[in-house]
Amino acid sequence: MSDPFESYSDLDDLAEQLASDDAGERRVAVMELADLGDPQAIPLLARAMADKDAGVRLQVARALESYDGPAAAAVLVTALTDPDKEVASAASESAAELKDPASADPLFPLVEHTSPFVRASALRALKELRRKESLKPALQALRDSDPQVRVQAVGVVGFLKLEEAVPALKSAAADPDPLVRRAAISALTFSHTQTATETIAKGLADSDWMVREIAAETLGSAHGEGAAAQLLATLSDPFWQVRLKTIRSLGKLKHKPAIKGISEALGHAQANLRKEAAAALGEIGDPSAKPALEAVADDPDPDVRKNIRWALQQIAIKAAASA
Repeated sequence: MSDPFESYSDLDDLAEQLASDDAGERRVAVMELADLGDPQAIPLLARAMADKDAGVRLQVARALESYDGPAAAAVLVTALTDPDKEVASAASESAAELKDPASADPLFPLVEHTSPFVRASALRALKELRRKESLKPALQALRDSDPQVRVQAVGVVGFLKLEEAVPALKSAAADPDPLVRRAAISALTFSHTQTATETIAKGLADSDWMVREIAAETLGSAHGEGAAAQLLATLSDPFWQVRLKTIRSLGKLKHKPAIKGISEALGHAQANLRKEAAAALGEIGDPSAKPALEAVADDPDPDVRKNIRWALQQIAIKAAASA
């Protein structure tokens, strides 16, 4: 049976080690505090966060990944504003691992920090915490001058999944930065309102192919037959990556009018596209796709052949069920 006072003894020893004149010894002490995982170690980590050695502070920022709650978040707030970029970056990674909703409280003020890195890091952490109180600062951050801050703000709004935020996400989907537009369209996955579907569908005509790609993927998330009809035009997109996501979505939506266009992709030079086309035809399961699948049954790629066999099986199963 473990000694209940053992952790106190460990903390006392590590506190003494943190007072060493040797920076290496202090770094080792911080690493051991991380392994200990005792919430009572947080005050020691807070003290070490003021260490003059950046290497010690870096270990603190990394060690905090093992801790949660507002006390740990308060130390991370200090670490996020550290003058050493490596320390601040490590703190940002640790902050994103926070899970206790109470951890949000020390982070809220950072959304208005002078540094865009700090603002973006705070929003990134708030996204995972899903506190409804995060909505207001996130909506304000959607007007931030820095695109990375706006991207993270979109993430907060999207993770909250509040219908009241759909108009803000609609505006973000027209942001001048393509990364923000991509994030906004993806964030609208949760909403099946007409406004959300129309906004996502508009992304199919975006000038940036990666925005079109995410729009094609998002429309496949149960946005209905109307969404499927709008995807048909994207089957001829000049980027095969966009066509791949379009085909996948049309398969999920089981859109029979897309069979002809999807079948044409079975002859594409890109194996991934052929594989996705075969899978989508199997998802739809309509007998009209059988000739096109049989014509390419000897595809040179084994994964494509596997999907073709699966698709033909699905068609046969559905035909037998309806007989």
